[in-house]
Amino acid sequence: MAKIHEIENWIDGVKEEIIDPDIEIIDPHHHLWHGPEDPPGVKESYRYLLEDLWSDTSSGHNIKKTVFIDCGQEYYEEGPDRFKPVGETEFVVEIAKQGRQNPDKAQIAGIIGHANMMLGPSVKEVLEMHQEKGEGLFRGIRHAGGWDEDERVRNAHSHPTPHIYLEDNFQQGLEELSSLGMVFDTWHYHNQIRDLTQLANNLPELVIVHDHFGGPLGIGPYEGRREEIYEQWKEDIYELSQCQNVYAKLGGLAMPVNGWEWHKRDLPATSDEIVAEQKQYYLHTLECFGADRSMFESNFPVDKQSVSYHVIWNAYKKMTYDMNETDKKKLFYDTANKVYSLES
Repeated sequence: MAKIHEIENWIDGVKEEIIDPDIEIIDPHHHLWHGPEDPPGVKESYRYLLEDLWSDTSSGHNIKKTVFIDCGQEYYEEGPDRFKPVGETEFVVEIAKQGRQNPDKAQIAGIIGHANMMLGPSVKEVLEMHQEKGEGLFRGIRHAGGWDEDERVRNAHSHPTPHIYLEDNFQQGLEELSSLGMVFDTWHYHNQIRDLTQLANNLPELVIVHDHFGGPLGIGPYEGRREEIYEQWKEDIYELSQCQNVYAKLGGLAMPVNGWEWHKRDLPATSDEIVAEQKQYYLHTLECFGADRSMFESNFPVDKQSVSYHVIWNAYKKMTYDMNETDKKKLFYDTANKVYSLES
């Protein structure tokens, strides 16, 4: 993860006029991080708190609501390990409360936290504690499954096994999640999409949100293999889309792990570059899932290593320029509102 003091000026190197600034948007995927308070900025981690989120969401597009997604922050330091992730939910609830003091700004309307699904049926008490501490904002869990045998590819912070989606305990934990009416967000790599498809078929009542296109890798052993990977990815995305309980998040494709290396340039990516290089991923996923089961996401601040907030939303608007207004409204607002039950 880039350090904020290394990119805070760099990211402003590309400024664009805002396209269709009145379109209402829900950003269903962002994180929050603490950084050292003194000195200003961040040394070892990336500070991204309410003022940073608002700086981005107020940069020109009409962002109404957001959904926080787990990132391993502010876990409890004491008590049983299984309950420690609930600390993150408390952390975000307090930030959401701060946000309500300024209702004209984007409001954190939902929280996707973490619980160890490998606990199986006993994860239910953890989920119930998340609900209690979430004060009406808690919507579900992300237990990231990203795993690769090559050490150059970083495995997920939740320490997954190679085929965690197929583990009996994991699926039993997800059954508890589903029984409570909660959402399961996923994060994995392109070569794990088939595992998720099998999981989705095994648990047809579970609402699954597929993050970041399934993480097409472009580093380590996958460098220079983009077209080969894309062809297999297309097939796997189509098969996944046949599971009607799966929804697609469109975004999170500007991370260094994806291999475009925009983070190494003198200037960040423009919206035209995003469209030219990545439009095929968006349009294929949209063709497979449809607007009813698709939603745009920012994945900030992680994607901020390559592109600024107003630029990435400009790219999305350019990709959907020829679509009808009903489908646009679904992609930018309605699908996320429905999936995460954000209507207040």
